Amino acid sequence: MTKYRTRAAALLAAGAVAGGATAATLSANAADDTGSGTPSASSAPAGDRGPGGPGGHGRGPGVDAAALAKALGVSESKVSDALDAARDATRPDDGDKPAAGEKPTPPTEAERTAREAALAKALAKELGIDAAKVTKALETVRAARDAERRTDLGERLDTAVEDGTLTSGDKASVLKAYDAGVLGGPR
Repeated sequence: MTKYRTRAAALLAAGAVAGGATAATLSANAADDTGSGTPSASSAPAGDRGPGGPGGHGRGPGVDAAALAKALGVSESKVSDALDAARDATRPDDGDKPAAGEKPTPPTEAERTAREAALAKALAKELGIDAAKVTKALETVRAARDAERRTDLGERLDTAVEDGTLTSGDKASVLKAYDAGVLGGPR
C-alpha cells in the first residue's frame, strides 16, 4: 500500500472513529428514559459520553443544565425546568417541518443564531434573570463544552499516534478539520 493510500485509510479510520463515537452517544441518549430533555454531565455516565458530550449532536443547543445552573448561580432543577419551558416556547411550528418523506434542511447560521437568541430570551424570562446574563452564561458553557470535546478528540488521536495507527501529521489534519467544523467541531 502506498504512503498516500495508508494516510487516506488512516484519515478514513479517524473519521469512522469520530462518527462511531457520535453514533454511540446518540444511541445512548436515545435509550435514556429519564424523561429529561436536557441531560447533564451528572446524568450521563462518563463512558457514554462521546465527542458530542451531554446532549450529543443534533439535540438542540445541547445545554448542560448543571453547568448552566452553576454559571447562573441557580439550582439545577430550576434551570432544567426553565430549559424545558423555554424549549417548548421556542419550538418551531409544525408548519415548519418538512413534508413526509422529505429530508429536513439544516438551519442557516442566521436561523441558528436567531433560535439561540430566542432560547436565551425565553430562558431569561423563565428564570427571572437578565437576558444578557443568560446569553453570556450559555456562551461560557458552550465554549467549555467545545474545549472539552476538542481535548477528548486530541487524546483519542494521541492514542492512535502512539499505537501507530496515525501519524502526527494525520492527527494535525484531523484536528484542523475538527476546528473548521468539518467533523462536527465548533461552529
